[in-house]
Amino acid sequence: MNHSSNETPNTSTKTSRARLLWFLMIPAVLFAGGLVTVAIRARNAKVLAAETQASAAVPVAVFHAAPGNANQDLVLPAMLQAFDESPVYARVNGYVAKWFTDIGQHVRAGQLLAVIDSPQVDQQLVQARASLNQARATLSLADTTTKRYQDLIGSNSVSQQELDQNLQNQAVQRANVQSALAQVAWLEQEQRYEKIVAPFDGVITERRTDIGDLVNAGNGGVGSELFRVSRIGMMRIFVSVPEAYSEQIRNGMKVNVGLTALPGQMFTGSVTRNDNAINLQSRTLQVEVDVPNPGSKLMPGAYAEVHFALHSAVSPLVVPSGTILFQAAGPQVAVVNKKQQIELHKVVLGKDLGGSMEITGGITGQDAIVANPPDYLVDGMPVTVQQSNNAQSN
Repeated sequence: MNHSSNETPNTSTKTSRARLLWFLMIPAVLFAGGLVTVAIRARNAKVLAAETQASAAVPVAVFHAAPGNANQDLVLPAMLQAFDESPVYARVNGYVAKWFTDIGQHVRAGQLLAVIDSPQVDQQLVQARASLNQARATLSLADTTTKRYQDLIGSNSVSQQELDQNLQNQAVQRANVQSALAQVAWLEQEQRYEKIVAPFDGVITERRTDIGDLVNAGNGGVGSELFRVSRIGMMRIFVSVPEAYSEQIRNGMKVNVGLTALPGQMFTGSVTRNDNAINLQSRTLQVEVDVPNPGSKLMPGAYAEVHFALHSAVSPLVVPSGTILFQAAGPQVAVVNKKQQIELHKVVLGKDLGGSMEITGGITGQDAIVANPPDYLVDGMPVTVQQSNNAQSN
């Protein structure tokens, strides 16, 4: 009986503690539930706000593109070159005995420029002429002997074999004479090469030799180039034209050439030919321009600017550079349509004018273009036009 009375208070205490624990947990659960509800409502509010902002019309300012100029002056750098330029080399080995022209002198084709002393060639020519005389004498003896044997063959004083041997010897001696003649002719030509002459009418632009210099035949060896002659009555210029303008270049078209050394002066030339191919590295077309130079004012090596007067078949439109959106799809322009919605138009860019850009395709002059468009504009987005300008170019 005592044992039963001791357990009753413990049981009552445990029951009280459980009730107290539940009493404290209920507010905690309610508080946590309230926090979750508040968080869900806040998230829903943000989503609703975002959807509301996305569906709201964006205020924009629009303008119409200004017409550009279809005619343009394309200016490209270049360097003047002589129409013909030739280095002059020696054709024989020897020493420079005399020279008669210096830099800046105008010469005619065939004019004597220098003389080379080549004693080896002279001596070989003397020897070749002596060999020719010897061969002729031997041939003369063979002719006489053969004629004599031909007279004796009728009386059987000589055999047919002896006559045939003399005829063969006569042919050999005649061939020796021809060989000696060729040797003499070759050495006489070598001796004429001792005189250095101008290959064409022009001006001496370089002299690289002096009296006593040892020169080598041909274009090999050190110091083998004696003179350089340039034909400057007509100048030629090679210009690299960018691929974007290559279709507008035509053979025969007139161009103007200006020189840094002669400010304010223009020289008229014409396009004579082009290589009909775009260089894979530079993406340019090589064009040759010929410029008459009767007064010799133009000099080879001078820096020049070539002016091409081009006319584009498509009249460009000009828009501010900030109007163009450069995105993954390429350059685009935001246009407001009649439904007051955004349309993104892909455009073809022309020349960069600094603060503005030429557009050669993708928009028209009647399109309402968004000025300074934000990057988040997408097709179909509603907008409200706050400002409209008839034209804007910068």
